[in-house]
Formats: sequence, structure tokens, C-alpha cells
Amino acid sequence: MESKEIELLSKIDFPADLRQLKVEQLPQVCDELRRTIVEELSVNPGHLASSLGVVELTVALHYVFDTPEDRIVWDVGHQAYGHKILTGRRDQFPTNRKLHGLRPFPSPQESEYDSFVCGHASNSISAALGMAVASSHHSDSSPRKVVAVIGDGAMSGGLAFEGLNNLSSSPNDMLIVLNDNDMSIDRSVGGMRQYLLGLSTNETYNKLRFRAARFLQRHGMLKDDRRMGLIRLGNALKSAISHQQNIFDGMNIRYFGPFNGHDVMELVRILRQLKEMKGPKLLHLHTKKGHGYAPAEHYTPVWHAPGKFDPETGELIKSGDEHKMKYQQVFGETLLELARQNEKIVGVTPAMPTGCSMNIMMEAMPDRTFDVGIAEGHAVTFSAGMAKEGLLPFCNIYSAFAQRAYDNIIHDVAILRLNVVICLDRAGLVGKDGPTHHGAFDLAYLRPIPNLTICSPMDEHELRRLMFTAQQEDMGPFVIRYPRGRGVLTDWRCPLEAVEVGTGRKLRDGSDVAVLTIGPIGNDVEEVLAPSGAVGGTVAHYDMRFLKPLDEKILHEVGQKFRRIVTIEDGVRNGGLGSAVTEWMADHGYQLQITRLGLPDQFVEHGEVDELREIVGLDKESIRKAITDMAPSGAERGTL
Repeated sequence: MESKEIELLSKIDFPADLRQLKVEQLPQVCDELRRTIVEELSVNPGHLASSLGVVELTVALHYVFDTPEDRIVWDVGHQAYGHKILTGRRDQFPTNRKLHGLRPFPSPQESEYDSFVCGHASNSISAALGMAVASSHHSDSSPRKVVAVIGDGAMSGGLAFEGLNNLSSSPNDMLIVLNDNDMSIDRSVGGMRQYLLGLSTNETYNKLRFRAARFLQRHGMLKDDRRMGLIRLGNALKSAISHQQNIFDGMNIRYFGPFNGHDVMELVRILRQLKEMKGPKLLHLHTKKGHGYAPAEHYTPVWHAPGKFDPETGELIKSGDEHKMKYQQVFGETLLELARQNEKIVGVTPAMPTGCSMNIMMEAMPDRTFDVGIAEGHAVTFSAGMAKEGLLPFCNIYSAFAQRAYDNIIHDVAILRLNVVICLDRAGLVGKDGPTHHGAFDLAYLRPIPNLTICSPMDEHELRRLMFTAQQEDMGPFVIRYPRGRGVLTDWRCPLEAVEVGTGRKLRDGSDVAVLTIGPIGNDVEEVLAPSGAVGGTVAHYDMRFLKPLDEKILHEVGQKFRRIVTIEDGVRNGGLGSAVTEWMADHGYQLQITRLGLPDQFVEHGEVDELREIVGLDKESIRKAITDMAPSGAERGTL
């Protein structure tokens, strides 16, 4: 972009610079900020539509509040690109989501303007309330202002309601900004969405109420011991006049709105009024995801994170590997195929029908698919309830988000051994979304749970076979994990055949070293062990396929034949396949030398998957070295 196109933005290094401008200049700042986001994301992909939708809100917040002393807590973080650009990271923004560059979501480890970690939805209210209470305990200074910005469907999350409940009973002056764009990634669903769509409060009433409150406060009539009673009286009068119940007012949280979230000057006026108001309050804004960029406004699910595109035309730029299907697409097509054969099958997803491709079945069988909103715990327990009454739910949750449903998996599914198929999408390293989104822990945290079957397909054919197996009679809880992105086969279709639970496959025979893998990383091992590779034919390769139950026949064969084993998994090394194999060998009296490859005991940063694998020692060269280092020395080494 030419510098003249960001005439004002180029002079804003920090919010203090923004606050030097006249309020009449803010619309121009918003235009320049929006153009900058579009231009940068067209060549360095990221979360576009959400950030475009809050440009005016972002500018208004930093204009009114004294950040970073005042705290702005962003929910999810999809919406925070404008925030990053205005808070000292404009020149670094082209490195966003790149290895060693700006983090994909706000993090206090990156900037003092990032008040809390973002990535998973619905945590902003709880975190902001904690900050507000902490601030009030510092008697040596006046309490700072704390704002929680929640949107992209996050208000449907259970944690948000827990935060609201505590907010209403804890002394605080916190402000919640509800960025209501009727979307998460797909369109928001459920009762909260319908409630917000129908919620309206007269703006004139809000102005009069605010002026009355200021008058009573100035004349000493709005003391703390009277405030709650007056608020309750005002809420009752408002409900009677508007014939409308307000859940927020009912919890003694002052409600204001809904207002147009794209009028930056009006937002500044409103925020200035609310800034000094005592007690908890909620500002309800209507925004449009992708606002200001026509292609993103037209079809927001695609433009949530569109990849590279032409900023002038909005045409998406294809990656060139479309001849291979994504694991997500194979899942979606196979689920519909199975559902047509098995009338008990239903589909459940927490706000990710397009991302996980359950939209394929949703379009064909809308009465048998359920988008429950951002509510992973509910998705699992809802599935358990259906399974208890004879249905067979395929509950698809991103691996990192399934961490939020851990108790539900144990208490509501596993104890009763219910027939719920839990499909963990985005398992393993996911790339540029970083540590909040890597599916690193599922194998380790699920393995100790009784009654679970846990497996991971090596390719698209195996995914289809495992899905077919999972819906057989009386399988109990069945977990299938698979990665983000494209598979390895050009022809993903295959006959649907059952796999014997707890069995692996010997892919390659050998005599010196046994390599045991689980999941798609086995394809990399096969490339390393191919005749064209630097490693010879003395290495055996077993695709274990199941983490639980383990294939004991294979393990006995390995224990009796080999003295050196390498285990490889795209998950944390502690507690996963390598740990399971090591424990089994020890329990059965085999004394072997075992090298475990997996993710280290640390959070892995963001970057391309290939870059991250090299860092953590899971790239092909690291795999080759690990196998070679395990080989016998001297004449026994053979061709290894």
C-alpha cells in the first residue's frame, strides 16, 4: 500500500498516539486500518472477517480507555488484528502467524497491551472479572478499568455464563462489550442467538436512565447501599414498559443496547459515558463479520480464514494440491455414506460444521445433525444422552477444544460405556494457530480412561474403515483422531470394511530395529524407509493403529525379535504411544532399548507444520537420524 493510503495510521505507533487525534478523524483511521488488514492478510493468511467486523470497536476502545493501564480482554482472539496494529506491532504485522513472528492470538508474553491469553472461546468474562477484583484490592491506586470483549458466538459457552453469574454477585465496575455478529465460524445457533436477535432496548430510555443516575450520584442519593435496589426497580419498570425480559438486567448487570457497532464516533460517546459508571454493565453491539470488505461480507464462513486471495477482486488463490482430499472432507463424505446405511447415526458438532465438514450431512439430513454452538462439554453430554436412548452419535470436536469436555467424556460417556464416536479433528500440530490450537494432548489425556477405544488412521482409507468399525453394534466409546489438512491418497474412496479392534499392521519387515507409529506420521516413516531413502531394509515398521487397546500380538513379536525400538507419534511424548509401549514391555518382562519421538514437554510455537516438526524433532531427517542411531554397530548393522 502507498503511504498516503495510511496517512493517519502511519503516525499511530501506540494508543497514546491515537488519543491525540480529534474524534472526527477516527472514521479515517478505521478505513486505513481495515485496508491494512485486507492487504496484509491477502498474502499472509489469517482470521480476516472477525477482525474486519470490530475495526470501529477496536479504535473506540483504545481511544477512550487508557490502555495498557486499563485492561481490554479479548475473547477467542480472532478479532484482535486491529488491536495488534494499534499497539506497537504495525511494522511487525506482516510476520503475524509466521515462525518466530507475531503470535496468532493475543498473549501477554508478546505485549503488555494483551491482557490475557486468547485462543479458546468464552474465557474473557471470567478472566476480566478476576482482573477487576484484583485491581480493587490494590489500595495504593485507583482501580483500573477492565473491559471484556466477547463475540464470535462465545457467549453460548458455559464458561461465559459462569462468569456472568459471578459478575453479578461480586463488587466490580467491569464493562462487557458483546460483539454480536450472529456468527462464530459458521452462523451462531441456539437460544442465546435467538434471544439476542430479539433483544432491543430503547436508546432514549438508556440516555434518560444514565442522566438520572448521574443526577442522583451528584446529589448523594445513589450510594452503594441504594444502588442495587434502584437498579432492580429500574429493571422492573423497563420490563413493564418494553414487555421484554432482559437476562442481563435480571442478573443486576446494567444492559445498554443494542447499538450499531460500526459507528465509531457514536461508540466513543457511549464508551465515555459507560467508563465512569459504577457497577457491572454490558454494552450490546450489532456488527457484521467482514464489514467493509464486500467479499467477506457475502460469505463469512469462507472468509473467517480464507487463505491467500486477490484483495481487489476477492478471488481465492488455490494452493495447487487440490487433487488430494482433506481428512475433514473424507470424514464428512464418509459420515453421510454411513448415515444413509445406519438410521441410528446422528452428527453433533460445537459450532464447527463447515470446519469439520459435517455440513455435508447437515445439508442432506438436517434433522439428524446438530450444531450445538460453542459448547464442547454439552456436545459430549448431549451425545451421551442420545446414545443412552439408542442413537449413535458421531461427535466431532477439534482436539484442542475437546480438552474442555474432559470430565464429560469420563463421567457421561465412559462410565456407562455408551456408543458415542468422538472424532478428534485437528489432532497433532496444526501450524500457524499455535499452542492454543495444537492437538497435542489427546492421546495422553484419554489413554487412562477406562472403556475407551482410541485409534488414529494412517491415511484416508484407514479413516473410512475406522469410522465404519466405530458404528458397529456395541462398540462403546470410540475415539478417532486425525490431523488438519490434506491426506496422502489421490483416490480416497475404498470399500467400507470393519477393522478388528486393537489390531495394527506390519507394513515393513526387518531384523535390526522396530519402528512403531500411530496415525498419519507413519507415512513419513514409510518415505524414510523406502529403498530410495538413506535407511536400508533392516528396519521393521508397524502401524499400531490403536493406542487402546494395544495390539499385544505385535508387541510380543517385537519384544521377542528386537532389542531396539523407536516409537513415533504426533502428540506429546509423555503419556502417549511411546509411554504405553514402554509400560507394556516392562510389565511383560522385555528389556529393550526404546527411543520415543513425540512432542516435547513444552508448548510448541506457531509456524508451518514442517517448520515446527523440524524444531521438535519429528521431521523426516530427525526420524531418519533416530532410527540410524538405534541401529547395531559393526557387521551387525547390515545396510542400515
